[in-house]
Amino acid sequence: MARGGTRWGVLGGASIARSRFLPALAEAGGEAVVVGARDGARAAEFAAAHGVGRGVAGYEAVLADPDVQAVYVPLPNPLHAEWTIAALEAGKAVLCEKPLCVDAEQARRVLAVAERAALPLWEAFVFPFQAQHQRLVELLSAGAIGELREISGAFHFQLRRTEDIRLSAATAGGALADVGCYPLRLAAELFGAPALTAAASAVRGAEVEIELAALVDHPGDRRLLLSCGFRRSSDTTTVLSGTEGTIRVDDPYHPHPGSTVELRRPGSDPVVERPTRDQHSFTAALRHVDAVLAGEEAPRHTALESSLAVAEAMDLVRAAAA
Repeated sequence: MARGGTRWGVLGGASIARSRFLPALAEAGGEAVVVGARDGARAAEFAAAHGVGRGVAGYEAVLADPDVQAVYVPLPNPLHAEWTIAALEAGKAVLCEKPLCVDAEQARRVLAVAERAALPLWEAFVFPFQAQHQRLVELLSAGAIGELREISGAFHFQLRRTEDIRLSAATAGGALADVGCYPLRLAAELFGAPALTAAASAVRGAEVEIELAALVDHPGDRRLLLSCGFRRSSDTTTVLSGTEGTIRVDDPYHPHPGSTVELRRPGSDPVVERPTRDQHSFTAALRHVDAVLAGEEAPRHTALESSLAVAEAMDLVRAAAA
């Protein structure tokens, strides 16, 4: 199979599928051959509106389709584990929306299936594949700010709808699961070790937390200062602080061309770089999936490498904020 030729199946017509996944798939050169929904007519409408080959009734029909090589799972959080397992057992590679699971216990079960199936599974934290993140890692590896000691990571936006699954306990919503998981994933990677302890406080809505702040400790007396929520203007500002300087990233998770990485060192002028070239944040990850399924690259940043650490950190923060 040539690079860029992966044939995808999509489970459900979630907004992230149409706003992020499908535009990036077009940029990466892949193809969405089928989308499944509980309502076949709705699936057909979604397919016609968003350039998917066809719509079918039921998620099972997507997994049974021999044309499908990889499955994207953007379903509500409590359905991630069930349908990720089903897709793996159907012989498909899987990209599942974050969080992969609702807690660490569930994550262990899903990852055990992925290991047995010997199929690649990715949790849809796509930022590690992007040029901006790779440049960030290069700067840290080169000692641009000395030893990384602290990460201050925010992820806020205004959720204006009062009826939204992210505000529902039944769908495992809340600010931590929706956006707080991103800084936790970043910290686990850049510190190279899982979280140890957490202290946290939260502002609760009717069913779930709508704002949360946490101090998350990592080995070596390093820490993540986490802030997330649904009540502030859009903000994903992240500052990496080291023994010899800082790096500020304003769009660490879904950068666009023009997004900046700013290096500051005492006694030196700031250095600003704009590494991002792709128009869509999922594009680099989808190119990697293409290359893996074509046998051209080994899988990187898989769920087996990172998802349990994120799930355990979420459990720590959730318990601390209770």
